[in-house]
Amino acid sequence: MNILWEELTAGLTNHDHLLRVFVRLFAAILLGGLIGLQRVAARKPSGLRAHSLACVGTTVVLLSCSATGFSLDGTSRAVQGIMIGIGFIGAGSILKLSEDHLVSGLTASTRIWTTAAVGIAIGLGQLGIALITTVLVILVLAVFRVFEQGIERRWRVIPKHPPNESRS
Repeated sequence: MNILWEELTAGLTNHDHLLRVFVRLFAAILLGGLIGLQRVAARKPSGLRAHSLACVGTTVVLLSCSATGFSLDGTSRAVQGIMIGIGFIGAGSILKLSEDHLVSGLTASTRIWTTAAVGIAIGLGQLGIALITTVLVILVLAVFRVFEQGIERRWRVIPKHPPNESRS
């Protein structure tokens, strides 16, 4: 029974550290979820669950690195691996839809990548940076889309696409 307890509490040195872990994981779920919730409200794919999981996943990796005593160099390699892996996930969501150079999925790809970056900030204990970034991401997704639509209508920058095609 003692071995089980040691395994369950490995890396959680005291009550204060345990509380910090809970706060960071909760913050990752909350902030990743806020970005995803904005996407759900805009009726876009990959919403609440995908963003919460991307954010909490990156946070867990960095909390684990910290708990096992990774050096700064080791943590840097973990961050690089996360960002490359999320980049591959994002690359899979980018599609060239026609010969008119209409590309879909760039926003979805960068949104997931940025959500992972928020998770990295949380995992490294930078909750303020993560919160500011989340607010800015939501503003970019919500407000810039209105500007983008106005530009598209006024100058017809992007060719019309069928109404059943979802652009992120």
